[in-house]
Amino acid sequence: MAVSGGSTAVVAIVLMLFLVLPRDIVEAASYIVGDRINGWDFNISSWPKAKTFTFKPGDELVFTYEPGKYDVVPVNDIEYDYCGHALDSKVYRSGNDKINLMDGSNYFISDFPNQCESGMKLRVFAK
Repeated sequence: MAVSGGSTAVVAIVLMLFLVLPRDIVEAASYIVGDRINGWDFNISSWPKAKTFTFKPGDELVFTYEPGKYDVVPVNDIEYDYCGHALDSKVYRSGNDKINLMDGSNYFISDFPNQCESGMKLRVFAK
């Protein structure tokens, strides 16, 4: 069976896309923040992966927690340092929040009163 010229071109384009697409997109991984038992909570500062592991842009962090007890807010470095955020910041409250990492430093805090100040904040680096 012969392949038409148009079909050959489509196959060639698809193959080129696989070669050109960044591998980070293809190889993105998912990580549960904290651990499977406690997840996103006050012990997050002891999560070793955040301190020793280099994530990739596009990797997914899964924040698991009891809804109504905690939340997650992606913030910038200044907001992270001061435990605050802009009024229009996206606040995640589902208890099973999935957030993709951007290239560079990624910062997250809990917005509930006094939680961030008590250490419920996380910085991870993606490269």
